Amino acid sequence: MLLTKDQILEALKSVKHPETRKNIIETQMVESLEISEGKVSFMLKFQKAKDPFSASMKKTAQAALKKLDPDLDVQINVFTPPVLNFKLADPLAKIKNIIAIASGKGGVGKSTVAVNLAVALAKSGAKVGLVDADVYGPSIPKMFGVEDQRPGMKKEGDKDIIIPLEKYGVKIISIGFFVKPEDALVWRGPMATSALKQLINQSEWGELDYLLIDLPPGTGDIHLTIVQETAVTGAVIVSTPQEVALADVVKGIAMFKGDKINVPVLGLIENMAWFTPEELPDNKYYIFGKEGVKKLAGEMKVDFLGQIPLVQSVCEDGDSGRPSVMDEKNPAGKAFEQLAKKLVVAIEARNKNQEPTERVEITT
Repeated sequence: MLLTKDQILEALKSVKHPETRKNIIETQMVESLEISEGKVSFMLKFQKAKDPFSASMKKTAQAALKKLDPDLDVQINVFTPPVLNFKLADPLAKIKNIIAIASGKGGVGKSTVAVNLAVALAKSGAKVGLVDADVYGPSIPKMFGVEDQRPGMKKEGDKDIIIPLEKYGVKIISIGFFVKPEDALVWRGPMATSALKQLINQSEWGELDYLLIDLPPGTGDIHLTIVQETAVTGAVIVSTPQEVALADVVKGIAMFKGDKINVPVLGLIENMAWFTPEELPDNKYYIFGKEGVKKLAGEMKVDFLGQIPLVQSVCEDGDSGRPSVMDEKNPAGKAFEQLAKKLVVAIEARNKNQEPTERVEITT
C-alpha cells in the first residue's frame, strides 16, 4: 500500500510534545521524509539535548502511522542536539533542608499533609518550595488552585530553566503543569524518573529554608531517584491508624533506614486520627482505630510528630485550592500549624546531632 505524503503528515499531526502541546508537524520536527511502497522513514528532530520525551514520542509516531497500515515499515531516526560543556550552578545549592514526605500506601492523605505543611512553614516566615514527585497522579496543582497555570521558562546557556509557580508563599513544581488533567501518563520507570530529574534540576529554586518533596505511595523508582538526585535531610512518613496502613509504614521506615539509602526518618504523622464534626469540635470518633501510628512510632523508636483529625472541610479545601491551614478556625488547620512547628524542631535536632546527608549512590 502506497501512502501519500498528505496522509502521512495528517497522521503525524496527532503526535504532540507534552511540554509545548504542539504537534510535530506544526513545530517542524519531521525532516527528511521518504515514502516508498510499504515503507516510511523520517528524522524526528528535538530542540534540546536529552529530551525526556524523545523515546515516547517516537513510539507514538510509529503507532500513528501503523494505524494507516499495520504492515507499514516505519523507520524513525531521533535527533537531539549535542550536550554542550556549559554547566549550570547546582540548582539545589541554596536549599538548606530537603524533606521527603512519604507514605506506605495510597489514600492516607499524604499530599494533603505535604501541601498544608508547606503552607504552614511559609506562614511562619520560612522560604519554602514543594515538588510534586507523584508523576503518575499529580494532585498538588489542584490543591493549590493553579491547575490551569503554567510555570515560566527562560534560557540559561543551552538550558531551559523552569520558573516555579508561587502561591501562599510556596514555590511549586509538578508534572501536572505540563500534561492535561484528563491524560493518563503511560510511562515506564526510566521515562518517569527522567522527567522528575528535569523538574528538580532545571527549576530555579533560589534560596529556600525547606524544599518538601511529595513522593508517590510505596517504595520504588521515584524514591530511589530522589535520594540519588538530592541530599535528603530527612523523611516524614504519613499514615492512617488502621493496621493495613501501618504494615506498609514499616516497609517505608526500612527503606529510608536501609544501608544503601540511610536517610534519617524525622518522624511519623497520624492522619485521619479521629473524626470531628465541625459543629461538635470537642467530639472525637476513632473510626480508623485509636493511636495506631503513635504506638508504631514507639515500637520502631521513631519520633511521633502529631495527629491530624478527619474534618470534612479538609477535603473541600483541597478541592477548592485553599489549604486548610489558611483557616485559623479549622481544627485540622490548627493541627497542621502545630505539626509544622514540631517538624522544624525535629529538623533542627537532626541537623545538630547528625552529619549532613549526601546524595545516595546505588550501583546494584
